[in-house]
Amino acid sequence: MKRIVVLLVVVAILAACGGQPSGPGARIAFFSRRDGNDEIYVMDASGSNAVNLTQNPADDAAASWSPDGSRIAFQSDRSGKVDVYVMNADGSGQTRLTDSPAIDGAPAWSPDGSRIAFQSDRDGNMEIYVMSTDGTNVVNLTGSPADDRWPAWSPDGKRIAFYSNRDGNNEIYVMNADGSNAVNLTNNPASDGMPTWSPDGARIAFCSNRDGTYEIYVMNADGSSAVNLTNNPANDEYPAWSPDGKRIAFDSYREGNLNSDIYVMNADGTNQTRLTDTTALDGIPVWSP
Repeated sequence: MKRIVVLLVVVAILAACGGQPSGPGARIAFFSRRDGNDEIYVMDASGSNAVNLTQNPADDAAASWSPDGSRIAFQSDRSGKVDVYVMNADGSGQTRLTDSPAIDGAPAWSPDGSRIAFQSDRDGNMEIYVMSTDGTNVVNLTGSPADDRWPAWSPDGKRIAFYSNRDGNNEIYVMNADGSNAVNLTNNPASDGMPTWSPDGARIAFCSNRDGTYEIYVMNADGSSAVNLTNNPANDEYPAWSPDGKRIAFDSYREGNLNSDIYVMNADGTNQTRLTDTTALDGIPVWSP
């Protein structure tokens, strides 16, 4: 996962109608380097009206909307290391939630809005943690000697998907929201990562290099019937479902190896449409609720 390497180096860690909004007021948050460093932007689901929310000289990435759409959690290295922050959806009120000597990032709001899952190496390796939305009550969920990353809540809040190298390579796992009963869903010798649940909880989109380059796949929530949706020679990463489940946003390097853009496609992989068109990196899209 080339983007994971980029984020590890840059921010010390480390995803229906082609171009038309997925409902009134639908927006997509993403990170972009178009102003010289990584910032959180938000744009209409058509790709128009992109606005820089963070406007900070540090690197800000990995946005996650609160369930009511009023706030956005994100990671930033503005304190000198990567921490989890939260801000209002207009970029105001930027507040630091984690404050440990470790790397804390990749936040994900729980569906009921009461908790935020995130990844941290505060115990020596990357683990999945959960905390209250004010940064208190931090709990390690995975407790594994392997690296566990990129938490994603199921829509009912009962499970968390993530990826882990505990079986020797990156695989998609799912566990109960309390950290119990972790199950390997992909069981593939390739590298699988960046899981995200469909709004109905029936499917999980993810990226994998099992066909030679990173592609966006979708599988049933039990790991069965994995299908390659993008089928492109470039790297396609960081899938994100639209709220109605009809489309998937993702980022792709198909315009050049040093430049990623945000794309959207129907949930069956058809009608792949480019939303951003800059000479900078645009990536890790996530739809507003």
